[in-house]
Amino acid sequence: MNRDQVTIFAITAGWTLVVGLLGGAILWRFRRKSLRLTMIVAGLVPMLAALAAVTQSVQAMFISAHDSLVVLWTLAFSGLLGLAMSVLLGHWISAGSRDVGRRLRHLGTSYEPVAGSSNVPAELAAITDELEMTRQRLAASRERERALEASRRELVAFMSHDLRTPLAGLRAVSEGLEDGVVDDVPGALRQMRTTVDRMTGLVDDLFELSRLSAAPPPRRRAAVSLRELAEDVVGESCEHARSEGVALTVSTPGDDDRLAVHGDADELTRAVTNLVGNAIRHTERGGTVKLTVDREEDGRVRLAVTDGCGGIPADDLARVFDIGWRGDKQRTPSSNSTGGGLGLAIARGVVESHEGSIAVANVEGGCAFEIELPPVTTAS
Repeated sequence: MNRDQVTIFAITAGWTLVVGLLGGAILWRFRRKSLRLTMIVAGLVPMLAALAAVTQSVQAMFISAHDSLVVLWTLAFSGLLGLAMSVLLGHWISAGSRDVGRRLRHLGTSYEPVAGSSNVPAELAAITDELEMTRQRLAASRERERALEASRRELVAFMSHDLRTPLAGLRAVSEGLEDGVVDDVPGALRQMRTTVDRMTGLVDDLFELSRLSAAPPPRRRAAVSLRELAEDVVGESCEHARSEGVALTVSTPGDDDRLAVHGDADELTRAVTNLVGNAIRHTERGGTVKLTVDREEDGRVRLAVTDGCGGIPADDLARVFDIGWRGDKQRTPSSNSTGGGLGLAIARGVVESHEGSIAVANVEGGCAFEIELPPVTTAS
């Protein structure tokens, strides 16, 4: 490398360093300003450094006037091109940033943002897509929270009614006994005991629902034969069905498959009992409640309770398992009813705590509640 080349290299490096430092200072000064402005500065700084180096080289007579003119025109057009590209890129990024800001401001709301620009970089587009999915999830969570709060208020209203009525009856009977105006004392005592049993059932349902909602440490679980459990529930519920004039049957596979699942026998028995009791209460006299247990092709164990209730309105199917929900005809419980609108909610909580699923669908003449539970694995 000769002396002239060394001088040209030093001039170029020097002006690059000076202009670079100046451009860095400008970028630092305007770091909190528009992103478009900073990108324009970043695009122009290299062109200005080259222009300064060429001008110095011309003055030092390292480049002829003709060659310097060519280089200057080249730099001018390159600078204009760089400026235009910087402005365009800054516009795209600014538009994407504004879209991100709008989506951040409306996280968790039902606001539907307008479609953003399709010219933003892929990274910003991915961020806006993720923010939109997050907004939808938060909005859905907020709607679920509102529905849960409404369900809780409804439950309080129902339970207040369900507890006020038997309490009023207990007070009337106790006052009659105290005043000596009740002739059939044993009958009055039996009535009081029946009322207390019904109130105890309501309190037990509330406690069980609270326990399931609080997600306590799981109980010790073991292999449970859903086939035997269904037969036991039918045996225990046959007297209730007979008193209601309803036929109660159970259907199981013809082989020796025990249809074992991994779970808590007491919890599963309560869930199935709630479903069967609900089916019996809502089936007309002379109707049939059928309990079916079998195994699906994928190995999961299925239990279905089919009743003769006449079907559930389509608008109510999604609310059947809500806490405190009862159909219009059941909003005022009968005198012998022990439910507080919690049986189906408890059944859902038990099934979901066992990593299963529960659903309801209308069938001919009634509806079918279906439970699916994972089978016992080898490791269990």
